[in-house]
Amino acid sequence: MSEVEESLAELRQAFKSGRTRSVSWRKRQLRAIINLVQDNEENIFKALYQDLGKHPVECYRDEVGVVLKSAKYSLSCVEKWMAPKKGHLPLLFFPSSGEVMSEPLGVVLIFAAWNFPLSLALDPLIGAISAGNTAVLKPSELAPACSSFLANTIPRYLDYGTIKVIGGGADVGDRLLQQKWDKIFFTGSPRVGRIVMSAAARHLTPVTLELGGKCPTILDTLSSPSDIQIAVKRIVGAKWGPCSGQACIGIDYVLVERKFASTLIDLMKLTIKKFYGEETQYSKNMCKIINKHHFERLGNVLKDPAVAASIVYGGSLHEEELFIEPTILLDPPLDAEIMTEEIFGPLLPIITLNNIQESIEFVNSRPKPLAIYAFTKDESLKKQIVSETSSGSVTFNDAIVQFVCDDLPFGGVGQSGFGRYHGKYSFDTFSHEKAIMTRGFFPEIEPRIEKVDKQRAYPSTLQNALEI
Repeated sequence: MSEVEESLAELRQAFKSGRTRSVSWRKRQLRAIINLVQDNEENIFKALYQDLGKHPVECYRDEVGVVLKSAKYSLSCVEKWMAPKKGHLPLLFFPSSGEVMSEPLGVVLIFAAWNFPLSLALDPLIGAISAGNTAVLKPSELAPACSSFLANTIPRYLDYGTIKVIGGGADVGDRLLQQKWDKIFFTGSPRVGRIVMSAAARHLTPVTLELGGKCPTILDTLSSPSDIQIAVKRIVGAKWGPCSGQACIGIDYVLVERKFASTLIDLMKLTIKKFYGEETQYSKNMCKIINKHHFERLGNVLKDPAVAASIVYGGSLHEEELFIEPTILLDPPLDAEIMTEEIFGPLLPIITLNNIQESIEFVNSRPKPLAIYAFTKDESLKKQIVSETSSGSVTFNDAIVQFVCDDLPFGGVGQSGFGRYHGKYSFDTFSHEKAIMTRGFFPEIEPRIEKVDKQRAYPSTLQNALEI
């Protein structure tokens, strides 16, 4: 029996024993995650720097802080989430009662992504634990230091008879997908998401797919200079701050009216220099590209002559450091790879329009994004964006911040994924809501049976036929 099969058998037995269903077990594991992160903060920073070159401030903001917030929130709410909820039944069934009880799904499999290797591993795990499941966590092999940290640390803090970490490459992922699970939670690319979904279909396993997509930013022509400056700061921070643009909810491109484009570019240049310095390749505030493969992929995007001609800022590549400086492109060809595939890097196309209203049609002509960001004070435009477009989420006058709101669901739609998590939504994702109805034995109403006069009920010819 392989390691995967042995782990799965152990987890099934642990779940069958019922020990993960108690509120005490769930709270112990959530406290253990908090202690794991707090006790190992420096080791986490080192691992994230080794894999991605993340600055400690970015590590805390996007990884450590996210996990601590999520675990503490779940710890304070899990007992309330577990409580059965009353259901209202029709008077026809009186006397009776109904309730909905959330029960754990069983043994779940969580695939984590490499760009936020700590938070995208532990945040879903918090949901699985809160719901009372046993779990296998598969970290990304593309972030080996963080994968090793999780594999070595989780057994020392959590109940390892119920929560396993299995590392390895694509071959291990394939072996995991061959098994029968009660839930699969995957964060990653649409390409691999299709593989996960196909494998899950063989066992009718429910899946949550947290994918990506080309998240647009709609920038209206703001009249106030201070509003413009704030909007540009938030766009620059959201584009290049989280993992140097290697984020599924990162800004992929900006839609703006043609008359406003030059002002936007000038302000962006100043803001990039302010945030990341004159020579960004020496900046400690920006991540490196995860590996050579992705570095070359982004380099090839820029090699297209028509795309290269659209660069108005940046564009330099530093292969030895796996670093690409913040790059702004003005109106690259819409049929080029940079505008048809998710960029997942520090390249930002700006697409100009005659009128900002055209942004609705532009967004709708492409696959549904994970998020839409819009900077505007125009209430009618806001209503249009909400009612006439479809996306995982919409955020007005900021970007990416919706990810850290536990009271808002996070997830995609269409090609950007399906399913949702964060806070109570994580608990629901890893639970089955079971309907329970109870009735009494009194009163009992019996139907009244009346005798039928055959002569009156049927014509003679029909009656003769019936008797035959």
